[in-house]
Amino acid sequence: MGSLILCHRKKAKQPYEITRIHKKIYTLEELCYYICNFMYLVDDTLVNKKLCKWLEEELEKEKLAKQLNDCLKSKGTIEQFILYILKDSDIYTAKEISVIEGRLNQLKNQKEIEKKKYKADSLLKSGEIEEAIRIYLSLLHGEEDQSVDSQFYGRVYGCLGTAYGKLFLYREASDRFLSAFQICEEKSMLYAYVYCCRHYMKDFEYEKLLTNHELFKEADSFLTEKEKEEKSQISIKNPKEIFDSYKQVYKFN
Repeated sequence: MGSLILCHRKKAKQPYEITRIHKKIYTLEELCYYICNFMYLVDDTLVNKKLCKWLEEELEKEKLAKQLNDCLKSKGTIEQFILYILKDSDIYTAKEISVIEGRLNQLKNQKEIEKKKYKADSLLKSGEIEEAIRIYLSLLHGEEDQSVDSQFYGRVYGCLGTAYGKLFLYREASDRFLSAFQICEEKSMLYAYVYCCRHYMKDFEYEKLLTNHELFKEADSFLTEKEKEEKSQISIKNPKEIFDSYKQVYKFN
């Protein structure tokens, strides 16, 4: 039998806007949901005095607002700030709080470049595609970080390819997937490259590509067979759903 969570009755008349994702929240539950699902996006757009004031005035959470203000004044960590909010909500069990704390510590110990990529991944997942692309490009065009291996940059190329694909920029997407495949040598990235080539190349260009590269020809055969197998399972309503559906089928990032 599942447990019952009693939500707080208080709902703000004036919402708090999280500018990072242009999201308005009205309740403490919504705030906690954002924190737990977009942990890598928590920054000074949330950890600030403005949120403290909103909690005090709109949700009548005076005690919590004081804790958070004291945390800011004493230059406490983002992790401490977040945990104050989650614990006050009474939504999470002690075990769940412990798990969340572990995730926060793991995040804190990650390399800055890894945090940056995960932030872009989170933005991409939430639909902030242009912002995600900007971060991916900054990772690829900035000074190479020797603390991570080349596979890391291959995955960045793969994610950038996905971002361009979601915007139907298949030529740009194909270039990034090819770079990803050349670095990581993962078949999923090869399939993604050939898939994108199908969608922007003219027929004679695509045929020439397959004729000159046996590996690409094999990938094309795989995609064709996979499409036949999965056709009945893919519900297509618009171009974006087409790309997302095939992304799941071929498992490229």
